[in-house]
Amino acid sequence: MTIKAVIFDMDGVLIDAKDWHYDALNRALGLFGFTIERYEHATAYDGLPTRTKLKRLSVEKKLPDYLHTFINEMKQRYTMEIIYERCRPRFEHEYALSRLRMEGYRLGVASNSMRDTVTLMMEKASLTAYLDFMLSNQDVKASKPDPEIYLTAIEKLGLKPTECLIVEDNQNGIKAARAAGGHLLVVKDVDEVTYDNIKQRIAEIEGAVKSAGSAA
Repeated sequence: MTIKAVIFDMDGVLIDAKDWHYDALNRALGLFGFTIERYEHATAYDGLPTRTKLKRLSVEKKLPDYLHTFINEMKQRYTMEIIYERCRPRFEHEYALSRLRMEGYRLGVASNSMRDTVTLMMEKASLTAYLDFMLSNQDVKASKPDPEIYLTAIEKLGLKPTECLIVEDNQNGIKAARAAGGHLLVVKDVDEVTYDNIKQRIAEIEGAVKSAGSAA
């Protein structure tokens, strides 16, 4: 069994946007006197869609449900402003994806972010041309940690889960990747998403499969 595709999470993997989402959401929440502390966001909210975060805030901090739609719209607006201000290409990511593409790997993005956010971030990061597809939380019924988005990605590729490497950075995404049955490369931040690290993980996976086959 060989790896034929690499599927990337976006925030914290291809785009260093964790603080962007935190800043945008807190700015929107601040209109009504609510806030999420940075540590709280990192440990309890990171990687979740905005609507899920708002539902949790209603349970935990009594945020009125009727404010969800407006806060979500404002958060998306603020996020777009931040993307235009801060999102730039990263050479190591362009190099990694271009090399992988040239070597015949299929590439995709599967993110809990909104479709417009995913599209704009990939465009501003100059990565769109290397991708076979981009999936957002609007393309599935259940967001991560549910595995649906990765199962959908694998189906779009026409591959088996064991032929795919998923690159993730947070617990919700890791749970989704494992539940989907794909191989996993866990990174701490965008700096660890390099061509060498990805190829090393692929070599480890294929080497383990080969060793298991020889032993059998």
